[in-house]
Amino acid sequence: MPVTTSYPGVYIQEIPSGVHTITGVATSITAFIGQAARGPDNTAVTVNSFGDFERSFGGLWAGSTLGYAVRDFFLNGGGQAIIVRLFNADTGANAHPANARIKVGAFRFAAASKGGWGANLRAGIDTNVSADVAAKYGLTAADLFNLTIREVDATGATVSSEVFRNLTVKDSPARVDKVLAAQSRLLTWDGTWPPNPLPAIAAGDDDVTKAQAALAAAQAANPQVPADIASAQAAISTALAAAAASDSLALTMAASFTPANAQANKQGLYALEQADLFNLLCIPPYTASGDVETALVSAAAAYCESRRAFLLVDPPSAWVDKSTAKTAFLGTPDMVGTRSANAAIFFPRLKQPDPLRGNAVDAFAPCGAVAGIFARTDTNRGVWKAPAGIQAAFANVPDLTVKLTDMENGELNQLGINCLRAFPVAGAVVWGARTLRGADQLADENKYIPVRRTTLFLEESLYRGLQWAVFEPNDEPLWSAIRLNVGAFMQTLFRQGAFQGASPRDAYFVKCDSETTTQNDINLGVVNVIVGFAPLKPAEFVIISIQQMAGQVAA
Repeated sequence: MPVTTSYPGVYIQEIPSGVHTITGVATSITAFIGQAARGPDNTAVTVNSFGDFERSFGGLWAGSTLGYAVRDFFLNGGGQAIIVRLFNADTGANAHPANARIKVGAFRFAAASKGGWGANLRAGIDTNVSADVAAKYGLTAADLFNLTIREVDATGATVSSEVFRNLTVKDSPARVDKVLAAQSRLLTWDGTWPPNPLPAIAAGDDDVTKAQAALAAAQAANPQVPADIASAQAAISTALAAAAASDSLALTMAASFTPANAQANKQGLYALEQADLFNLLCIPPYTASGDVETALVSAAAAYCESRRAFLLVDPPSAWVDKSTAKTAFLGTPDMVGTRSANAAIFFPRLKQPDPLRGNAVDAFAPCGAVAGIFARTDTNRGVWKAPAGIQAAFANVPDLTVKLTDMENGELNQLGINCLRAFPVAGAVVWGARTLRGADQLADENKYIPVRRTTLFLEESLYRGLQWAVFEPNDEPLWSAIRLNVGAFMQTLFRQGAFQGASPRDAYFVKCDSETTTQNDINLGVVNVIVGFAPLKPAEFVIISIQQMAGQVAA
């Protein structure tokens, strides 16, 4: 700020430099949408490893291909994913509730998330509490209790557990409903608060555990009295039925991905509105045929265009060879669903071992593994490098469902279908880098994946990096500051090898002055910035010319 002078002497003032460093955004945050065994639904959750996914969403699950896609993403170099779990509730007359219910004496709890997994929860209460904690809360020891929660497997062995000590039903920082809501991954309070009347505190186990204990006691004490054992077994069946929950029904586009007011309510596909940024979108197959509805692909591509993201499309299950792929791709109706520059399709599917089926080899959609290769390439080389070639090899992919020849690859490549190939030594690799605008006949400027993704990267980075300019005085000081900061950003990318050209003049330009922003623009509150760049395009065809040298002939 200006210095106010009052006495003779030297004054110091700091002058802003005008530097607002623009940082490049992430390029390979990948969003996955689909079914999972557990976890919050219609919520965008960030995970940084497959271990995170297992803790939050249950890992691989036979009822969905989502877990396999996420696994492949991290196996192939992915670093960060955003998971949206969708749940299509069973509303039939005899259906179990979506959340399992657990009853312990007068206490009623519910599984923390929807799905049949909650039927494996067991809970117990004891009163071995701290009198000091009770006094701190202004309560008595009789007001406190400890809660132990266990998740068991089919044999009854504990898989995971949580223990919460010195809880209470009285109003305090340790009120049971608040503590569970904030800290538990397994259980929540069932219903609203406060219950009326407040439940009485008594040590004991949940109904299923008590019924199982009664059966064990009957078998030990009265092994010759079948009626007692049968009665205890019936009690277990009753308790298990009361605690059961329904898994999600099959997803559909209308009910799950794009329900009424989905975008306004941030549900389904548009739950990603909760995420600040994602760059790649994968929707693993969810229909009975192992496909994604073409209408959803169209909607997802349009949404990606609005979010400056890129959609990875899986090949339909009917594409069993080159001929069916080519015929379907060119046929009517469209079996892909979009021809967006913000989308690419990869064919064929992957053959991988399935741990849930004794490592039997099965076919899996490639979107998750391809997204991992995108992420790995971005990290090692940059978003401007095509995520394809010998270095773009798959991990945990011993084979492909279709073995393509060079000639077959050539037919599909010129249509904009990216082929996955298996080569000796290199193994299975990505062998194409075209968008769905990449057909030779279209001659589109967004023909190649790295060109389009570089454009999206620049758009998002500049969009975020120039927020400081909003409401600044619209004149030459602002224009020069914009030129300085955008130019520095582009120069950094040029030095990293992001553009063509031997010099910055050949590689990019930044223009923001009285020519781009006229007086009428100024009157309207508009400042125009023009940024141009010379994109790197992949050497898709390497041509080697060989000629025999003729021997010298004496003159």
